Amino acid sequence: MSTTAILEERARFDAKIEGRTICGVLRETAETFGELPAYTDLNGPTLTWSEVRERALELAAGFVALGLQPGEVVSLMISNRSEHVLADLGAMHAGGVPSTVYATLAPDQVHYIAENSEAVIAVLEGKDQLGRWQPVIDRLPNLRKVIVLNDVPEGDLYVSWADFVELGRKTLAEQKDEVERRSQAIKPTDALTILYTSGTTGNPKGVIITHQMALYEGQCSSATSGLPEHNIGVSYLPFAHIADRVVSYYLAIERAAHVYFCPDPTQLTTLLREVRPNAFFGVPRIWEKVMAGVQAVLSQESDQAKKAGIEAAMAVGREYVASREFGGTTSEELAARYAAMDEAVLSKIRGLLGLDRVVHAMSAAAPLPIEVARFFSGLGIAILDVYGMTETTGAATANVNGSFKLGTVGRPFPGIEMRLAEDGEILFRGTSCTPGYLNRPEATAELLDDEGWVHTGDIGEVDEDGFLKVVDRKKEIIITAGGENVAPSMIENLLKEHPLVGQALTYGDKRPYLTALITLDGEVAPVWAATRGIEQTDLASLAANPLVREEIEKAVADANGRLARVQQVKKFALLPAEWTAETEELTPTLKLKRKVVHTKYQDVIDGLYA
Repeated sequence: MSTTAILEERARFDAKIEGRTICGVLRETAETFGELPAYTDLNGPTLTWSEVRERALELAAGFVALGLQPGEVVSLMISNRSEHVLADLGAMHAGGVPSTVYATLAPDQVHYIAENSEAVIAVLEGKDQLGRWQPVIDRLPNLRKVIVLNDVPEGDLYVSWADFVELGRKTLAEQKDEVERRSQAIKPTDALTILYTSGTTGNPKGVIITHQMALYEGQCSSATSGLPEHNIGVSYLPFAHIADRVVSYYLAIERAAHVYFCPDPTQLTTLLREVRPNAFFGVPRIWEKVMAGVQAVLSQESDQAKKAGIEAAMAVGREYVASREFGGTTSEELAARYAAMDEAVLSKIRGLLGLDRVVHAMSAAAPLPIEVARFFSGLGIAILDVYGMTETTGAATANVNGSFKLGTVGRPFPGIEMRLAEDGEILFRGTSCTPGYLNRPEATAELLDDEGWVHTGDIGEVDEDGFLKVVDRKKEIIITAGGENVAPSMIENLLKEHPLVGQALTYGDKRPYLTALITLDGEVAPVWAATRGIEQTDLASLAANPLVREEIEKAVADANGRLARVQQVKKFALLPAEWTAETEELTPTLKLKRKVVHTKYQDVIDGLYA
């Protein structure tokens, strides 16, 4: 598509959202579809869309009563439940900027984010979240109040959720005009939320997401998803993750969808069977787990004829999905064979998974392994890989029903410009792209060039049909199989704080957890060993010594204690030799050559995941 055509397309989508904000969209939805179900808590009640807006206004009044001023940040650390969305909407309608913080962050990381955002109010769920905030609260002079849903501590700083709700109801009765004035004063280009993402330096960056960005992304998603009106969905990914914010929050408001909350991921498979959603977004690790579960059940089938029948049906499923890929054609004969196999076998398997009503299955955050995509195509499910980042409000390219290629991340969303730089880096420009990072001008300058292109840090290839494939990463960011972004240098620096550790490399790209390769310091380790009566002090012998191993285990544990759960090293290998420029693992300036290490020690790395 030519640049002129892309810009014309953007103009059409911009016109659909002109002058609108999430506050205004919620008002429209509540007025038009007020009696429809909006959010259902796990083992809890269901709120209608009119109730959601009324509660949002009440909580907005509560924030006004607590002194929240327009533009001030409210930090949220709550699991997937209705109170999370309501607190977020309340802060927004009061003119504030809600910002969800990952509930797995260590106290020092919480401090950095709260300090960077200058958060004035925090809304926390209970003991676990308090345990991450209380150690650093004394170092947060801007923080004025902490609202707590459960297990409220004593002290003037803390307010219970029940008291906050009551305060909001009373204040709304007295100051409804003020709340309405604040929500109506919000402009499309104002910050809707701040989401923090990892950086290569280890310090998270607060991505500014505006109302305009979120609404544009929602329009693109609605136009390409093929979802039924008022679709049903499941929310289980953290609201600190852009994907669920768009799908289960902003897009749900626009479409008057019905979202079921799943705060406990271990309950996801059960909830899927109960809810049977129309759309399901899963990071690769989720799809891998579902695949493993199905394969485990199928492997236990003792009836060989039945087993062969399932395999035959899945072969037809793969053939059918392949025929629907871009450029393909489904013959009448294949369509008939698939319909028969689907009715007899495949639909029943999808039903057991709770995926029988899914018309839009998505994956993102890390590339979906092609073998996983092929497996689900055997069940008649085309998992559509999308690609983007928090800085592009989620998906900037997408495979969509009617136009997809498995193994790629699709083509640009409507009105989104994409090009590859000379070195192959993927660049985007469009309405859904962020204006920058909060209070990080130097990082913003690295992200956005003078022409407004967002630099993703990923290397891509575009085929003759315009489908993008991500082939490498310029940035040293690990994306786990669970879709978590992790800066390896931060973890490695913590490991190297122990004097015995010479070098460390963190690994975990597309893997379920992080591992590390560790070398001993060639000068310190022999001295340390000699003082403890260890006779053989060459590095190979020391790497195999139980006392040395025990000390390195302590170093890993100490580092893990200062990291969020997703950043923690689960397994490590202690190598028998140093890394040097001469052995090629390091540059002359002693920087890690990650690709060299990955290649040279691939067997060791694979062993850590065996």
